[in-house]
Formats: sequence, C-alpha cells, structure tokens
Amino acid sequence: MRTVLKLGGFAFSDTQHDSFIQQYVDLLKQLSAEHHVTVIAGGGTIARSYINSARKMGVPESLCDQLGILVSRLNARLLADGLAEHAYPEIPTTVSELKHYFASGKIVAMGGLQPGHSTNAVAAIAAETVKAEIFVNATDVDGVYTSDPSKDQTARRLDEITTAQLAEILSGGELTAGTYDLMDPIALRIIERSRIPTIIIDGRTPTNVLKALRKEKTGTRILFE
Repeated sequence: MRTVLKLGGFAFSDTQHDSFIQQYVDLLKQLSAEHHVTVIAGGGTIARSYINSARKMGVPESLCDQLGILVSRLNARLLADGLAEHAYPEIPTTVSELKHYFASGKIVAMGGLQPGHSTNAVAAIAAETVKAEIFVNATDVDGVYTSDPSKDQTARRLDEITTAQLAEILSGGELTAGTYDLMDPIALRIIERSRIPTIIIDGRTPTNVLKALRKEKTGTRILFE
C-alpha cells in the first residue's frame, strides 16, 4: 500500500525523549514490509524558535519559511539516518526528486519544499505525487474538534469531517511562517481534488498510525462531498 505519513514537528521537540523518535523509526521499519512509505517531517518548536528570532530581526516571511524548511529537512535527515538501509539515503527537495527516490521502493523521508507551503501541504503534494492510498497526519492532538478545546469546554471531537467543514473550522487560523496547524487551505484543496483518503490522528501514541492503517477507530477521517 502506498502510504504517506506526516509526522508533526512535536515529535522532534527538544522536550521529547530520544526513544520517541526511535519508536517511529521502528514503526516505519515495520510498515515497510507491507507499505511503500513516504514520511514528511514537520519543523516543530525548533523551527518556530528560529522563525521567531528571524522575524524579530525584520526578516521577510518568505525567508522565515525557508528557515522552517531547513529545520524540517534536518528532522527528515534524522529519520532517514535512523532507518538506515530501509530509507533512501537522500532527502528530496523537489517533487521530481521525490518521484525518483520513491521509485527505489525504499522509505522516503522529506521535509519542506518551498516557502508558503506548510509541511501539511507538502505531505498532501507527496500523497498526490505517489498516488497514495492513504495519508495519515500524525499531530499532537487526538483529532479535529468542533472548536478549540483549550478555549471551549463544550468542544467535541469529530470521528469524521468533510473538507468543507474542516476549512470552515480552520478559517480563522494564521498563515504566517511556523503557524500552520492540522491542515491548511492548500493541503485541503490537494486532498480534495485528488480525493486522497486522509485521517488526522494523535501521533503522540505511535501505535495510532497502525490503527489508522487498519481502519480501526482513531482520530478524525476527512470525507469528500
């Protein structure tokens, strides 16, 4: 099965124990027996730290984005090195390179591609490029809620949501460098136009990836109208 996994930047936070990344490396090795995997790494708190410092110095948003891209590629490098012979040894920086590396049959680890595209959008582009049969977005929340659960005690987690409903929920979010959450308009448009089966899960428990692939109940599945 052609599978795209977006591993949020939370997994690479300096507050995480090294064993957490090892769990994902072990999981990816396990998946490679039955899945042709592309994994996209987010930038996380390290990227946001660089971006915030650059922004305070008056650096343009496009260059702030570039800093985030470099950090995400470093995170992808960490995954690829941990995967050793299971992964393609280079990190793609273009869609053409992704297609070439994917043809090797090995796991492809990658980060960002270009300013203005979140790693969620990159994951959606990757899923479209490799004709993925499922796109799993592993985040630091357990799914999509009707509103921000940290601010609204009545917020409910949704088992399913349409792309239109998700776009409405996320419409108030920022689109500056380092602020992308869950999905963004570009990512949503891509998965909608190619009707890529997508699920947002709580990646803080790596086994939720397996549940998603087995179509067990976890996270929030995105539906198409």
